[in-house]
Amino acid sequence: MQDRTIDKTCIVVGAGMAGLLAARTIEQAGIRTTVFEEGRAVGGRMSTSRLEDGVFDDGAQFFTLRDDSFAALVDQWVQEGVVAEWSRGFARPDGSYNEDGHPRYYAVGGMAAVPAHIARGLDVRTGARVAAIQESGSRWEVVIDGGTVESADAVIMTPPAEQSLAVVDAGDVRLAPSARATLEKIRYAPCISVMLVLEGPSGVPEPGAVQLSGQNGAGEPVWWLADNRRKGISPSAHAITIHGGPEFSAAHWDQTDDDVVSVLIEIAHHFIRSRVRSVRTRRWQYSQPIEPHSESCLVAVETPPLVFAGDAFGGAKVEGAALSGLAAAEQVRRLLRISCECFRGPVG
Repeated sequence: MQDRTIDKTCIVVGAGMAGLLAARTIEQAGIRTTVFEEGRAVGGRMSTSRLEDGVFDDGAQFFTLRDDSFAALVDQWVQEGVVAEWSRGFARPDGSYNEDGHPRYYAVGGMAAVPAHIARGLDVRTGARVAAIQESGSRWEVVIDGGTVESADAVIMTPPAEQSLAVVDAGDVRLAPSARATLEKIRYAPCISVMLVLEGPSGVPEPGAVQLSGQNGAGEPVWWLADNRRKGISPSAHAITIHGGPEFSAAHWDQTDDDVVSVLIEIAHHFIRSRVRSVRTRRWQYSQPIEPHSESCLVAVETPPLVFAGDAFGGAKVEGAALSGLAAAEQVRRLLRISCECFRGPVG
């Protein structure tokens, strides 16, 4: 962290991977930064849940790396013991191992450990829903549920595009038609996640996960199935995560948990060879962007800076969100005319 503080401020909305990396990078430039997150914890879809003595990654399951800047971050996290390599491929539906040479990483103790690590030392305010943003001269005013108003020189919006637009519209912010069109075009696929605690071992083959997406068409009901004990995050229980495919999840979104669980368990029964002891479901409405924006972030307003970021920009998944957050931070630096020298150094 830089010792000197620049007389500029930034507010980041959303404490997922994109928001936290943006905030961390901006803080290192000496810009005072506050993150507002409506949830009870940081991380967004990098989520780890507990049921009885089972530990589950119920959102994002792993991440890959292609970009050098993200690879540098991951190397640092590996050295710090936050993440580790899981595998270089997953099992096919027939149980055979589909190795492709690309390392997949998981977070030691669960995926939520990564955002928690990035958030250390940042001013992150959870349970704080941003209701609106509005221009006030050359600055932004950010209205929090309950009436609190915070001001800043720049704002980065990282929630799903639909939610970010609602916040902007609530403050009557006028976006350029091209910026609005870009945000309105972004769409997301839902995912219903099912967590099972089994009385005994599962039938999930090594390395502890079966990837079914793309095997039998877009309508595949079960896209992913993982044994969190074999993954290494649930030492005390046989904890299984099942992800319904996007078409299945959309079609069954309004059905009861019992109905959804019974269908998915029946489909995946040959990987569940022990009696189910406990069940929980979680619905991710904005699980995966299906029409992402081609650029890593979107500068919607230059003065005062308003930048949109997240996994719907420049590539989906964890790496895409990370790179989007870094790109958004660079745009804020540029627009606030902060020297690049401040941006040097590790993040995390």
